[in-house]
Amino acid sequence: MSGRVVLVTGASRGIGLAVAGRFGAAGDTVVVTGRDDARLTEAAASIGARPLRCDHTELADVRDLGTALAADGLDAIVHCAGGNLDLSDPLPDQATLEQQAERWRGNLELNVVSAVITTAALAPLLRSGGSVVTIGSIGAEYAASSYGAAKAALAAWTAGVSAELGEAGVSANTVSPGYIAGTGYFHGRLSDERRERLIAATHDGRAGTVEDVAETVFFLASEGARHITGQVLHVNGGAFTTR
Repeated sequence: MSGRVVLVTGASRGIGLAVAGRFGAAGDTVVVTGRDDARLTEAAASIGARPLRCDHTELADVRDLGTALAADGLDAIVHCAGGNLDLSDPLPDQATLEQQAERWRGNLELNVVSAVITTAALAPLLRSGGSVVTIGSIGAEYAASSYGAAKAALAAWTAGVSAELGEAGVSANTVSPGYIAGTGYFHGRLSDERRERLIAATHDGRAGTVEDVAETVFFLASEGARHITGQVLHVNGGAFTTR
């Protein structure tokens, strides 16, 4: 199935870039977004995608994105934009209540609100047979941190989107990765010991790859997955099992 128009948010590196590249390799027209113009332009050129700068937490940016995409419509939206502020900007050991509140709001905005407002703006552009895919996290299964709680909320919201858009022929699912090597997610803070523990927790004895996630996302947007909706698909090598 090719010839679709696919938007991949947060696609200037890591999982987002791999997902965008997978759709592009299938012959789809791919639009990628990111906040860093230079990095986004370089990433888009590497896979033949169209770059559109967008901070998905900013309403003005999201509205401009909708305007830019209105003429061509959409067949899939893949929400890869997000991140974990606990890793990129760790709180001090004795964080104040104000700092903790700001962190929780920040991770919720970055991972949940961004997807909510982007989908609200772009859902009218989705054609029947289309898909919305959000990138969750194994951290949602524990949800002790603001990041884990945000990803849990994202998965719950995505199930609601499935109900809202199902009659229009649009599916909505979450892909929930475990440890994926080479993404920059840990911002250089992943010790060798922790990496070994993460791999040891899997059943297949290896770290995940961005390609593992990209193939799962691509499948969910395919004709063969039309009756899969409102689900969380775990891509973690068995580190978390649903039974």
